[in-house]
This record gives sequence, structure tokens and C-alpha cells, in this order.
Amino acid sequence: MLKVGYIGLGLMGKSIARNILKAGFPVIVHNRSRAAVDELIAEGATAANSPAEVAAQVDVVFTNLPDSPDVERVALGENGILAGAHPRLVMVDNSTIKPAVARHIAAELAKVDVQALDAPVSGGDIGARNATLTIMVGGEASALEKVLPVFQAMGKTITHVGDAGAGQVAKAANQIMVAAQMVAMGELLVFAKKAGVDPRKVVDAIKAGAAQCWTLDVKPPRLFDGNRSPGFKAHMQLKDLRIILETAREYDIPVSSAQENARFYEQMIELGMGELDNSAVVGVIEKLAGIGILD
Repeated sequence: MLKVGYIGLGLMGKSIARNILKAGFPVIVHNRSRAAVDELIAEGATAANSPAEVAAQVDVVFTNLPDSPDVERVALGENGILAGAHPRLVMVDNSTIKPAVARHIAAELAKVDVQALDAPVSGGDIGARNATLTIMVGGEASALEKVLPVFQAMGKTITHVGDAGAGQVAKAANQIMVAAQMVAMGELLVFAKKAGVDPRKVVDAIKAGAAQCWTLDVKPPRLFDGNRSPGFKAHMQLKDLRIILETAREYDIPVSSAQENARFYEQMIELGMGELDNSAVVGVIEKLAGIGILD
């Protein structure tokens, strides 16, 4: 059985590592803060003191970190995965980062006979907890074949999109749609409320028709309960939108909706809502309209 390392035990990473552990894989964990490490040790994981120490002991090492510089540092920096690398190691990055950075990391690790997969995930904290994530994979098919049993402990849909960086391109495309849905949902809820119609009934009326989507299925009940706590934090949604915009500039791609939606999330940050769920973008629209959906 593969020995697995997991680095980055945040909102989603801890749940993913737990599901890998529950599937019977030996798991070595590392995280900047200790509480999540201790929690997983109590469930059977082993701790390591650095990414290099993790990499040296495992067959597959996962990372799940906030942004491109973090992944690059953990992969290639001092006491990073490269420092503990050994031939036939596979690095899998579950973070959402720039495709160009994923390609750079893969190229550097290939020099020491380490394969890299960029494998960002979608499904939020619920998908991470329930092992129902969608996993978008870029990299060599042989590496995916090796890691597939671990992926199957994490998610339901696993798609090999293409070569290094392809998984991150797919995740960026995913986030174009997610942001559009979150903003559109916020607008339709406020639109209904201010026009004098119960937004709950509007959602019931439209969610099985052409407007049907995961966002309308999952998010309105939480918002109607007054729950804007994060499944996926708004400041991370903005980070992903900035990745989209930077990548679009590299390839001269028009992404006008992503630009506009990024402005909504920038306003969320300015209003102190960056730690809330990405669906809480409705709060910006409420402020602009002068009415709350629960008023």
C-alpha cells in the first residue's frame, strides 16, 4: 500500500487527509500550525517536522496550500519536497495555483525523477468531508495511475485533463463559473426581495428549470438560515479570480465577467467580509440595493 504524505491541513486539507487515513493508507502530515496535526495524530497519522521530512518517507506527497508562492516554496524551497525527494516519488498539489507555476514545479521535480500532478479540487468543505470532491488532474498518466487509489478515497469524479498545468487550467475555468453563479444568485435573491417577492419561493420556482445549478441547490438554504460561515472563503475566491485574470492576460483571453465578479469580491474584502463564504457576496449586493434578503 502506498505511503502518503499530506502538507497543509486547512479547511479542506484536514478533511482530505482524514479520508485518506480512513481508507487505510499510512499518512504522514505536516502543517504550519499544530492543532490540526495533533488531531490527525490522535486518529492514527504520523507527524513530520518539514516538507522534506515528509517527502523522504512517502511514495506520494500531497500539498494543499493557500497560493502559488506557498506551493512553490514548499515544493522547491529550503527544507521543501525537493530536498527530501527520491526517485519515483510523486508530488500531488490539491491547491489552486497559477498554471504556469504548476508547470514550473513539474519541470524542476522531473530533473530528480519525481513526477508532479496538479490536482486541484472542487466541492468545498462538504465535498472534502464527504469524500465527494471533483478532482481535475494535470500531469503524466503513469503518475495518475499510481495515485488513483488515493484519489478514490478523496473524491467521486477524477478527470485526467492533460499535461502539467492542465488541472489548474480546468480549476480556473471552474472558478469562472463558480464566481458567476455566486454573484448571479446574490443578484436574483436581492432582486426578488426588493421587487416584493419572497426569494425563497423564487428559488423554489426556478431551481428545477434552466437556472438549475449546484449553487442554487446548496447555498440558498444556508443563506436563508442566516449562515454565511465559510465552506469556501471569499478571499480565496478572489485569489482564484486573480489567477484567472493573470492567466488570461498571459494568453490574451477576454474574461469580462470574471473581471466584473472580481470587483464584487474586492468589495467584500473592503467591507470586512473576506472570511465569510463565497456565497456571502450577496452582502455586497444587499448593501448596494439597501435591503437584506432576510429583512
